[in-house]
Amino acid sequence: MMKLIGAFLIIITTTWAGFEAAKHLSQRTRQLRQLKVAFQSLEAEIMYGHTSLIVASQNISKQMPKPLSTFFEQFSKKLLKGRTNVKDAWEESLKEIWRSTALKQGEYEVLKQFGETLGKHDRISQQKHIKLALTHLEREEMDAVDRQNRYEKMVKSLGVLSGLLLVILLM
Repeated sequence: MMKLIGAFLIIITTTWAGFEAAKHLSQRTRQLRQLKVAFQSLEAEIMYGHTSLIVASQNISKQMPKPLSTFFEQFSKKLLKGRTNVKDAWEESLKEIWRSTALKQGEYEVLKQFGETLGKHDRISQQKHIKLALTHLEREEMDAVDRQNRYEKMVKSLGVLSGLLLVILLM
């Protein structure tokens, strides 16, 4: 009886681990899509609403789910305090929330580069930088979708099968 309970727990645990790994793949895709929407909103706020960066960030933080809402909220708070420049506020906010995202190093570099141009140019140039960042995020999203399609089922199956293998080896 104890062996069966132990075997059941092993299979449940490894299956859960496989599903968690697969969830990370789908979260990355979802967060990239949300990030693109945030950048499109930022572009609209700057270009058509003539909104300041602080107000635009606050508005976007209210529209986005976590962790992106937290990022834009922190960014606007840092700008409001006025102790730091736009680039540093962007980078600090990015570092604060990075661990809670499913994003990879490529996305970090895109966001960091974008932060270096933010607030330094007129509206037209800023729009070009937003479009450039969106193009890079689009490429990263295609990679994320490809990885998700390729590996999601495999990772789930691997969790279940590794549990079964472990149980067989321990019996």
